[in-house]
Amino acid sequence: MPGFDREGFVIPSDAMEERFITAGGPGGQNVNKVATAVQLRVDAYRLGLPPYAFRRLRTLAGSRMTASGIIVIQAQRFRTQEANRDDARERLLDLLEKAHERDARRIATKPSKSAKARRVDNKKARSAVKQGRGKVRFD
Repeated sequence: MPGFDREGFVIPSDAMEERFITAGGPGGQNVNKVATAVQLRVDAYRLGLPPYAFRRLRTLAGSRMTASGIIVIQAQRFRTQEANRDDARERLLDLLEKAHERDARRIATKPSKSAKARRVDNKKARSAVKQGRGKVRFD
């Protein structure tokens, strides 16, 4: 099983394992007889991902990643092994592309002095309004 790649993502063949299993759901006798569904298992530790991409991959994969770092992708949309194999590999590559996307770096900002002053003035105004709502005393 040779490795495959798309736009710079090379997945080594020793990191992947494919199993063909019978698919569930409707489909009549073909589903019961022919093992067309593919279960692609990829060792995430062997992919050589940078730490930020590995952390994001773990989040994106969710329950598809086991505790030992194996990503399990099951493809059974199509009627042929080859189409399901291609589908599983495409889904894996999509997952890896999303894992490599970095979030925009957040720049911390502070409110200006005038903004702080406006906030305090608004608080004082509200306080004065609420003070005026107290019980009326007849002295």
